[in-house]
Amino acid sequence: MRTLVLLAAVLAQGVVSQLVHAEPSKGSRGSVPSAFMRVHGSAAPPFGFVQFCERMPSECAAHGVNGVRFDAGPARLSELDQLNRRINAEIAPATDLELYGVVEYWTLPTTSGDCEDYALRKRQILMNRGWPASALLMTVVRDEQGDGHAVLTVRTAQGDFILDNKVSDIKLWHQTGYKFVMRQSYVDPRLWMSLAPDALDRAATPTSQPARR
Repeated sequence: MRTLVLLAAVLAQGVVSQLVHAEPSKGSRGSVPSAFMRVHGSAAPPFGFVQFCERMPSECAAHGVNGVRFDAGPARLSELDQLNRRINAEIAPATDLELYGVVEYWTLPTTSGDCEDYALRKRQILMNRGWPASALLMTVVRDEQGDGHAVLTVRTAQGDFILDNKVSDIKLWHQTGYKFVMRQSYVDPRLWMSLAPDALDRAATPTSQPARR
């Protein structure tokens, strides 16, 4: 994977800063990790995401504030699992440089794409099936090699589940082994929130992945 493009995450101010304590965090030192992420302030959105919203504003539109977590019972969780496996199989991995001649280009894939494209496609399908936008949050992490990577967080009453193009199984966020950097706000998809305890942690935008691992 290529060298990461670094973005600084900044502390939230005004209304956005009030969201810092909106997410439950039940884990503590020496206890079982919480199934729910905790946000630590606002973050500058990935450049590729900003461009994506300019090209496809309907995919980034806010649909009203809904702080209630989506109740995903066994049938809904099974739906997530099946969709994750299906899209991972349908979309061939390819870098943005191979497809578009640029290092970073977020889009909805048809036959090929990289990590954020898989996540955007899964998000689109789930929204078309009635899942609320507030439950489907694009997320940037550092993977097992420390590289920037994008996944889809599904924010539910049962926990924050991760749909990942590199892994067939859906997992709770703390089971992935990733370092979580930032994700979309559930209030407004154009806003991004820091997931790093140090709000000045420098965030990495995902870069093109040549293959799933």
